[in-house]
Amino acid sequence: MTESEIAVAAEILAQARRSGMQIEGLPVTPSSVAEAHEIQDRVATLVGQPIGAFKAGAPPEGEPTRGLIEARMIRSSPAHMSVVEVPHLGVEGEVAFRFTRDLPARAASYTREEIAQSVAVLPVIEVVSSRFREPLSRPKLEQLADCGINGGLVLGPEMADWSHLDLPNLQMTFIVNGETRIERKGGHPTDDPIAGAVALANMMRAGGGVKVGQIVTTGSWTGLPFLKPGDRCVVRFEKLGEAEIMFVG
Repeated sequence: MTESEIAVAAEILAQARRSGMQIEGLPVTPSSVAEAHEIQDRVATLVGQPIGAFKAGAPPEGEPTRGLIEARMIRSSPAHMSVVEVPHLGVEGEVAFRFTRDLPARAASYTREEIAQSVAVLPVIEVVSSRFREPLSRPKLEQLADCGINGGLVLGPEMADWSHLDLPNLQMTFIVNGETRIERKGGHPTDDPIAGAVALANMMRAGGGVKVGQIVTTGSWTGLPFLKPGDRCVVRFEKLGEAEIMFVG
């Protein structure tokens, strides 16, 4: 993408966020993760909302990615979100981490051990919704430019000392309207939840770093079901806790 194409894409997505109107797609699709991240950053500047959290992907073989999550769209469990706010009503049960100290910009990479000592853990529901009318039909890099089609984040109880938890093998239960949809041991897409937090810290160290209190959510254990107005869902991780959301009209 050219500089002007990146600027136009950012303005289109920023206007969609301001107006609440959905768009069909971008005039030009980003050709790299770096371009998609640049669009995200410009949208954040144009909209002017503080960033309270991130979603991060750390595939074992592939480029890490991140999506910005506006602080105003982070809610404590049990939470309500309206169809106006998050029209697509997608949900993903996840394990997230809150940074308990600043991780500033620096040249050296942050290690796994440093990150493990710098985070608390919590169950969350990532709410998936987009500025695109049909987000899953758009190319992956367009979805990434739209912050990985994130709509919001619901936070369960935080655990500061989680050294006793076998995070990849937690027993997870996913419940919709009182009906258990999924119940199993494990389910993280890479079997390594904290890898997303490590990747996020290292993606951000070339810029402003990560601030104490910010959160990173690290991949869905539940797939991506789409719900309906009035639906209530819970994701429960044994020994960790649960997060709950209800969608209202």
